[in-house]
Amino acid sequence: MASQDWFDKDFYKILGVSKDVSEAELKKTYRKLSRQFHPDTNPGDAKAEARFKEISEAYSVLSDKDQRAEYDQMRAMGPGARAGFGGAGGGFPGGFQGGNFGGAGFEDVFANLFGGGGAGGFGGQRGPRGPQRGQDLTTTQTLDFIDGVKGTTIKLSLRSGADPTTIKIPAGVTDGQKIKIAGKGNPSPNGGPAGDLIITVTVKPHPVFTRDGNNIRVVVPITFAEAVLGATIQVPTLGGEPVKLKVAPGTPNGRVLRVKGRGVVTAKAEGDLLATVEIAVPSHVSDKAKKALEEFDGFLPDEDPRADLLLKAGLL
Repeated sequence: MASQDWFDKDFYKILGVSKDVSEAELKKTYRKLSRQFHPDTNPGDAKAEARFKEISEAYSVLSDKDQRAEYDQMRAMGPGARAGFGGAGGGFPGGFQGGNFGGAGFEDVFANLFGGGGAGGFGGQRGPRGPQRGQDLTTTQTLDFIDGVKGTTIKLSLRSGADPTTIKIPAGVTDGQKIKIAGKGNPSPNGGPAGDLIITVTVKPHPVFTRDGNNIRVVVPITFAEAVLGATIQVPTLGGEPVKLKVAPGTPNGRVLRVKGRGVVTAKAEGDLLATVEIAVPSHVSDKAKKALEEFDGFLPDEDPRADLLLKAGLL
């Protein structure tokens, strides 16, 4: 808004409020008048539309603490200030005459009064803001399971026609995690810092391994004989050579064997590989094998393995 408008218009009178009106009362009055004269409420009524614009203009100045203070100061100068503003010899506060006070000197006084930078600092117009930060860029990236665990580098074309940018993905990212790369977003429009690049990561599931925090889990089948008699078995690792693990005699189904340091390894943590043994029951056995199992069962103690379960369930 031009400064001349501030001299010509009494915004308090337009809104029908006193000069010492509170912010709450000002807002209440504006809402009431806005509803009354809104174009949607008065379709085709030019006078109502003009009144609505006038109300909105007044409220935009008075509802802003800084602009309201500037407006009050300028209006307090009186008619002489208006003449002086035109540079045509009118009166000015403190005895200055417009004809003897022009150009840069006039602008300096208004800059001191209203905190502006010359002519652009008064009249309700703000001086230029500081450099603005560029907008963030957002994208999604799908990773293989091993790349999420061990980390990787990817190339992204952030802008049309620009060379691909190499981005380092740290070890241990999880499905759905957001990664912020500072300064790789859109540039500032006026010399400020660039925005950030926000990457939302999707990690593909693995056919063998799963994540459990920083640990990696794998299910390893073993035979009935290996569980009973004990054995040394090979267990796969993610991206490395298999490791050998000892299965103790009498190992129950579901026991977890731990391999230290073969999980997710980052600068802050080191996970393990957790191998859960699962006894594989053959779906087909020969008559000879059945007979051998029957003989084996005859040598076992006459115990009911479900007796404790039934007792705890209150059935015994």
